[in-house]
Amino acid sequence: MTKQRRSLAVSAPASERGDGFRAVGVAVSKLAAPIVAKRSGGVLARLKAEWVTIIGPELAPLVWPTGYGRDGVLKLRTVPLAAIEIQHRAPLVIERINLYLGRSAVSRLVLVQASPPTSLRPAAASEAAGAGGPVVDGLALATIADPDLRAALARFAAAIAARHN
Repeated sequence: MTKQRRSLAVSAPASERGDGFRAVGVAVSKLAAPIVAKRSGGVLARLKAEWVTIIGPELAPLVWPTGYGRDGVLKLRTVPLAAIEIQHRAPLVIERINLYLGRSAVSRLVLVQASPPTSLRPAAASEAAGAGGPVVDGLALATIADPDLRAALARFAAAIAARHN
């Protein structure tokens, strides 16, 4: 007679095994949460989610957060025509952000001149167009008093738009 070996799988009682499968996302979020908090990864996500509320409808179409450093430096993407205005209002922008976050998270702004995300453009264009006049990168040309300057800016914007299309 040949003896057959049978291996018996020994398993723990159901009470020790737990309730079965668990979602991996729960375990990963528990592991990643301290790392994200340490590197301030949540700051940028919170800023992007509530940007219009934090900055206000006047500045939101002109500037967008793109990066955040550990040393409190917030990188902002700004419309080229509004870069000087944003630089002038930097203390106000920093104050609004820190007030929203409830702590001094941002100490300095770095401005990069580029177009804001396309999701912000239509709202800015419709608001400014409602004010009466063409819009160039979120700025209404009708608000410029000097007709020669207004015409030159319109030609300049048309040339840039033609170059990028």
